Amino acid sequence: MAHLSAPGPTSVRTTGDYYQWLVAWEACLTLFRETAGHAHNPIRAVGVELDGAGNLDDAVLLRDLPPHTYMQVKYAVDSSTPVSEDYLTKPSATGGPSILKKIARTWKGLTADGGRADLRLVTNRAADSKDCLVAGRDARTGLLMPKAAIGGAKSDRGKARAKWAHEAGLTEAELIDLLSVLRFDLSLDMGLYQENLRLLMAVTGLRHDQRALEEGAGWIAKMVREGRRELTLAMVEAAIADLDLKAGPARAILSIATLKSDPLASDADHAIDWVDRFDGDSDYTKRRPLPPNSWAQLQADIEDAPRRLPAGTTAVSVTGSIRLAPAFLVGTTFRMVTGTDLAAVQRGRAGAQLWSTNDPFDTALAPGAIEHEIGQGDEIAVAIAVATDLSEDVLEYLREQNVPVGKLIVLTPPSSSAQDDSVPDSAAANALAVGIRDHLRRSTRRVRRIHLFLACPMGLAVLLGNRWNRLCQTVVYEDIKIDDGYEAAFTVEA
Repeated sequence: MAHLSAPGPTSVRTTGDYYQWLVAWEACLTLFRETAGHAHNPIRAVGVELDGAGNLDDAVLLRDLPPHTYMQVKYAVDSSTPVSEDYLTKPSATGGPSILKKIARTWKGLTADGGRADLRLVTNRAADSKDCLVAGRDARTGLLMPKAAIGGAKSDRGKARAKWAHEAGLTEAELIDLLSVLRFDLSLDMGLYQENLRLLMAVTGLRHDQRALEEGAGWIAKMVREGRRELTLAMVEAAIADLDLKAGPARAILSIATLKSDPLASDADHAIDWVDRFDGDSDYTKRRPLPPNSWAQLQADIEDAPRRLPAGTTAVSVTGSIRLAPAFLVGTTFRMVTGTDLAAVQRGRAGAQLWSTNDPFDTALAPGAIEHEIGQGDEIAVAIAVATDLSEDVLEYLREQNVPVGKLIVLTPPSSSAQDDSVPDSAAANALAVGIRDHLRRSTRRVRRIHLFLACPMGLAVLLGNRWNRLCQTVVYEDIKIDDGYEAAFTVEA
């Protein structure tokens, strides 16, 4: 691969502008989705280089009720200037006020009447890990608080606070107030940011290829050229229609993270963050809750999600990184009898797709079925072997743990062996989910409990849970790879 030449001044400037248009386009997507989802206190308009917002005018979220959100967008072509005390307090190249001083002045102006404002510094720059205040940034909120307030005047943090306050023209108490509302959205690299925006477009019900994203950002640039400083819902809806971006319903976002943080969590209508509550140092080893946290607590959090979403929600997208048992539970929580159109972001070789329970299919796909006699009881074990063949591991577990099952039913793709790409798209996933359910309705008619083991795409686990009705009580197991190999995670009534 040939190396790119160093960017020239025009390239740097236009790329920085494009980055700002992406931030503003994200705000417009949020406006569109929140209105469609009847969110509490939704965005009513998006400001772009809005008058009266000081240097935090690059993108402004204007809500029905304050606080409004004011953003400054800073793009860098390389990693030579991480976010640090030096970066924030250094005077501008022309000798003007520093970034921190400009933000402080704008904040004081916006809150002069006693009101509130949310502030964001949005940049692809990373945090300086050696800076004692910036290194304490809370990854969940983007705030430097509460760690920035810890330590006395002679501590490293205390000395840094004094420097920051002096440079900002604030008292230390005022600086703490500012840092309580100033979010640092850092390390938003162009490629990753575009990928996340495409996912947001998908769950917003829009086309989400790269061309569609660039068309949205291009519309923002056109509005700026025309001097449109405030973008309303009607303008955004007209742009979506003119650009032919509409692909499906705008959805409420449910973010569930157990393996790694979800980049869409900040856009979610409700977020469940269990990353620090799962055992393991990486997303490859996080397979079960870290005691005293339990599967029962996670089940309660997931099953409570419907009432946490905006009233009247009928279409939901689940995002984040979860294993198969929680994904299946999400499906049963929003099962088909609730009337919810449930979708999951499914990543694969062809990129991210949105697999929705409402996507049509021609006919149910009957799975392949292999039965193994066990003779340990009158219950039934079921293994969904779609992505890989888990039958030997499950048989070993059932026998070693003396699970009271009479047999194991292994269900496979209808015309192929288990493999990663055996389910190509949403239509096939829905057809197979119905085929699996219908097969089990016939073969478990007189059974009082199913023990369910899953090896399938995450999206299929969601769709299967959504269709899991007119069956019996089901114990869902998670593959934990250690100790006994599997662990009972959730019990659902079907």
